[in-house]
Amino acid sequence: MQRLVNAWVWTETVLIVLFGFIYVSIVWIATAPFDPGRYAAGRAFRHLAVAVTGLNPYWHFHTSGLALQDPRRPYVVVANHESYADIFLMSHLKWEMKWLSKDTIFRIPVMGWMMRMAGDIPINRSSRGSGQQALDACRDRLAKKVSVMIFPEGTRSRGDDLLPFKDGAFQLAISTGTPILPVAIAGTRDAMAKGSFSFRRANAMCRVLEPIETAGLTSADLPALRDMTRQRISDARRQLQRELNEAKK
Repeated sequence: MQRLVNAWVWTETVLIVLFGFIYVSIVWIATAPFDPGRYAAGRAFRHLAVAVTGLNPYWHFHTSGLALQDPRRPYVVVANHESYADIFLMSHLKWEMKWLSKDTIFRIPVMGWMMRMAGDIPINRSSRGSGQQALDACRDRLAKKVSVMIFPEGTRSRGDDLLPFKDGAFQLAISTGTPILPVAIAGTRDAMAKGSFSFRRANAMCRVLEPIETAGLTSADLPALRDMTRQRISDARRQLQRELNEAKK
């Protein structure tokens, strides 16, 4: 049964990506002249992830927490990272953000083309120059009133504890005076484990926490900002895990 479900989910995912390419292309062509931040094209692309989730009988995803009053106020969104399923879960949030992603994903035919139309940002972590280009691209998106999304752990954690947070997201927030928007994720590790492309049963949640203002901060404040953000996400993640465990009973 699990093999049949996985075959179905991969089949519907491929079909949604193929037909979704037409959808995203139409939105991009129609809105590009007056939407330099590619907000509409990005939302269209996230809709595909929501559709994939809705057709997966193994996944039950929920969002909670802060509801943004102004979706065009930009934030540097930071979240813990448990699996590839994090992307599908966070796509359920009702506002657009541009994802900082490995450049190898942008090379995937059709998928990578849509990511570029959506305005997502590639990074090659083995190249210092690429890192600077990615930060410049993030600044560009923020200036166009679109949030950017960064996993500050840099990779998916295999254990219950968060990995150390890298400085890049916090440097970006301080240098641009953009608030940090923390998001806690729990349960997606069960949906798709690291090193596996097999779908499994999972209830997962993400919770949007209160923003952290950065106006007036300097580089000297970066360690405290980074550590405070990490602690808030860690505490909220543990609370989400408790809620998920209670729901299983």
